[in-house]
Amino acid sequence: MLRTGDEPLHARSPLRLRLGLALWGLAWAVGGAVAFSSVGRPGWAAACAVVAALAVLDLGCVLRRLRQGPHYQPGRDVPPYEPLNGGAAGARHAYGGAGRRSRRRRAR
Repeated sequence: MLRTGDEPLHARSPLRLRLGLALWGLAWAVGGAVAFSSVGRPGWAAACAVVAALAVLDLGCVLRRLRQGPHYQPGRDVPPYEPLNGGAAGARHAYGGAGRRSRRRRAR
């Protein structure tokens, strides 16, 4: 797939879907733990409790990433913007290479 450099503007993150799935899994795991403990199956209740704990950990990770907000870190060869001069010069410029901006800073 060809990268255009504007992926951060159009990217869609699956974090909200993962949040919903973690909540769904947490609800079922807690329900299963309660149901199995009331029936007298402590092994299955413990297994459901472990799944519920994993779902809580996943919820914490997802919420942390959602609160961080959008961020984008391109690879070394992919500039985060449309290249200035057709690619190679723009990529060097993005990483402090021999672009116009770095020359201006050295001159000052």
